[in-house]
Amino acid sequence: MKKVNLAVVGATGMVGRTFLKVLEERDFPIDNFYVMASARSAGQKLTFRGKEYVVEELTEHSFDKPIDIALFSAGGSTSAKFAPIAAEHGVVVVDNSAQWRMDPEVPLVVPEVNPEDIRWNKGIIANPNCSTIQAMVALKPLDDLLGIKRVVYSTYQAVSGAGVAGWKDLEDGLKGMPPKKFPHPIANNCLPHIDIFLENGYTKEEMKMIWETRKILHHDQLKVTATTVRVPVFSSHSESINIEFLRPFEIEEIYDALEKAPGLVVVDDPAHDKYPLAVDAAGKDEVFVGRIRRDESVDNGINIWVVADNIRKGAATNAVQIAELLVKNME
Repeated sequence: MKKVNLAVVGATGMVGRTFLKVLEERDFPIDNFYVMASARSAGQKLTFRGKEYVVEELTEHSFDKPIDIALFSAGGSTSAKFAPIAAEHGVVVVDNSAQWRMDPEVPLVVPEVNPEDIRWNKGIIANPNCSTIQAMVALKPLDDLLGIKRVVYSTYQAVSGAGVAGWKDLEDGLKGMPPKKFPHPIANNCLPHIDIFLENGYTKEEMKMIWETRKILHHDQLKVTATTVRVPVFSSHSESINIEFLRPFEIEEIYDALEKAPGLVVVDDPAHDKYPLAVDAAGKDEVFVGRIRRDESVDNGINIWVVADNIRKGAATNAVQIAELLVKNME
């Protein structure tokens, strides 16, 4: 695989540091490597492949040097300002914020689902929302098999999805301290509130799942609804997904499609209490699916339970996989 010049923007954050870990583990082909962050984090030192790198301050001139790909995880406002500057310099940005996801000029990519979409990028590729990514890996093979008519999401999302501050709220809350990040205590509690509330009564996180599902699966009119909940778990999001299909099926077809799907691991043996668990998914790149059963309240429906590490597959690993596709296309 061709070696490329790679930059990580937002390198000192939770996802940024996981970028470095995943790049090392996957032996990503790098020639020159740069780590960047805000002025507040500039000057820090990060170790990558046994070598120490000094974090550069992200500025309008950061991309004057030759860089092929930049992995961004620095927030929407930073991406809004600096991703176009990078793209103008010939860099392909893989952006982890919500800034570009619904821009019709920007591909929104899960490599196991719609890898072909990277080909029409104009310098920016969006990494989907963490909760959407894991759902797509499970839904795509079923959509290909039967055609999806409607999706109902109910999510149980880890505090790491709210960054270091969310993680600390749970740690502090378990010690009896009040929350600083969340509006209510998260310890021993569930909050049906992720991101801001919109005029339609949904949270932005819920609408992200709805909009992004349609875009990634190329179904503009797909019926999707969602309820997203923050739960007192440190790592890995869990999702109950109800799916209604256009065609009838045998349950064996569902198992077969899921077992053959890339990036997906079926864990479904209820007789022996085996099903996907957040603690088992933590630190892994795969998406896990189980509790597969027919929805007997509709003609052509099923329920599944989907779990994945939201910082790895839900953010860093998915972005690195996109970068790997870009490198292959450069060869």
